[in-house]
Amino acid sequence: MFISMWIHNTPCTVMMMPVATGILQRFPRGQAASSSADAHEVRRFSKAVVLGVMYASTIGGMSTLTGTGANIILVGMWSTYFPEQRPITFSSWMSFGFPVALVLFAALWVTLCLMYCSSNTGRALSAYLDRTHLRRELSLLGPMAFAEKMVLAIFGGLIVLWMTRSLTNDIPGWGVLFHGKVGDGTVTIMMTTLLFIIPNGKGGGEKLMDWGKCRKLQWNIILLLGAGFAIAEGFKASGLTDILSEGLGFLRGAPPLVIAPVACVFSAAITEFTSDDAATTLVLPLLAELGKTIGVHPLLLMVPGTVGAQLSYLLPTASPPNVVGFGTGYITIKDMVLTGIPIKVVGVATLAVLLPTLGSVVFGMDQKL
Repeated sequence: MFISMWIHNTPCTVMMMPVATGILQRFPRGQAASSSADAHEVRRFSKAVVLGVMYASTIGGMSTLTGTGANIILVGMWSTYFPEQRPITFSSWMSFGFPVALVLFAALWVTLCLMYCSSNTGRALSAYLDRTHLRRELSLLGPMAFAEKMVLAIFGGLIVLWMTRSLTNDIPGWGVLFHGKVGDGTVTIMMTTLLFIIPNGKGGGEKLMDWGKCRKLQWNIILLLGAGFAIAEGFKASGLTDILSEGLGFLRGAPPLVIAPVACVFSAAITEFTSDDAATTLVLPLLAELGKTIGVHPLLLMVPGTVGAQLSYLLPTASPPNVVGFGTGYITIKDMVLTGIPIKVVGVATLAVLLPTLGSVVFGMDQKL
């Protein structure tokens, strides 16, 4: 969850799943392990580990703008549809998204413990997880190298700059020094440039990052986000959003405690059959226009639409992290559905409570557009 707060949830899952499966490889699998009660406990625990990594990556991505493409799409569409309004910054989104993610993470932990762990799990695992052996393997890694320390320092500096650029109305943050002309993207580019300047300490003039490594990045994600903005503009220009919003016109005059869950459930249903980024791209133009039609603050609909698109826990097609976890072979679709339903319900309920309260303060939804 913590790593996914700072990098996209898909590469986070790809990075952490081998760590999880590396631990699970110590456990027996196959017909030889299917005859004892201990083997049953081991299989259940293996499911919990894979599901935990998979869902924690998705939950952590909700916390920050960098954790998932859906949050970035929200920021882009908000500035496109309402350029005169106060922008959504890294710190403002984290003030709302992090509490939501904490509640969902607690729900995930409780669900996994209740469904996949019992009083006999620790005894069954003790035969395969030797603490002394694990400590010995950790010591073989040795101390952190110079390159690792420098990347960690740049990474930490980036997080601090993100969180302190814009704080509150009374404490403006360091962004005021540049008269508001410096954004989160500016900071990201500046810190990334340092990777191409600082040597890695191995000699030969090699830097922490070079263009050969940079070319291997998932640039298709950038193209996907850009395409999402283009589709959103097409929805608006063609009038399709006006037609679709008529179907949700019954929300006119409804209280926020009803509007937010309906928008969240609407988006959460769509995201199970497509990726969370695609679902966000589809529903946000509709919800933005609907907000203006029924006379409520658009973020009261757009934020639930964004969070709901990230409540993708039931099917492998719902998000790339689900594909990664399902591909390990440790879990089935039934495991995903049974585990994901309680978390999804908690997510909708949490949003229904926090958006009209905390969200109203963070995003200024009590102000008229």
